[in-house]
Amino acid sequence: MQAERKREANEFRAQGNEQYQKITSKADRDAIVIKAEAQQQADTIRGKGEAERNQVFAEAFGKDPDFFAFYRSMQAYDQSFKAGDTRFVTSPGSDFFKYFGNPAGK
Repeated sequence: MQAERKREANEFRAQGNEQYQKITSKADRDAIVIKAEAQQQADTIRGKGEAERNQVFAEAFGKDPDFFAFYRSMQAYDQSFKAGDTRFVTSPGSDFFKYFGNPAGK
C-alpha cells in the first residue's frame, strides 16, 4: 500500500514538473517574441527619426552652408573632447580648430 502511494506521488510530481516545464518554456518563448517585436518597433521609430533629422540637416545645409559647417564642427568637438583620458594631437593651425579662433571659421 505504501509503495503504491509513493508511486502515485512520484507520478503526480512528474506530471507537475512536466506542466511546470511547459508553462516556463511558453513564458520564455513569449518573452523573447515580445522583446523582439519591441526592438523591431524601436528600430523602426529610430530609423524614421534619423531620416527626419537627415532631412532637416539637408534643408539647413541648403539654406546656410556656413552654419551647417559650424554645427558639424561643434559636433566633432563634442565627440572628440569627452571626459576621461582623451588625447588629441594635431596642429593648432589645423582646419579642425578653425572655429576656435574665429567664430566665422576664417
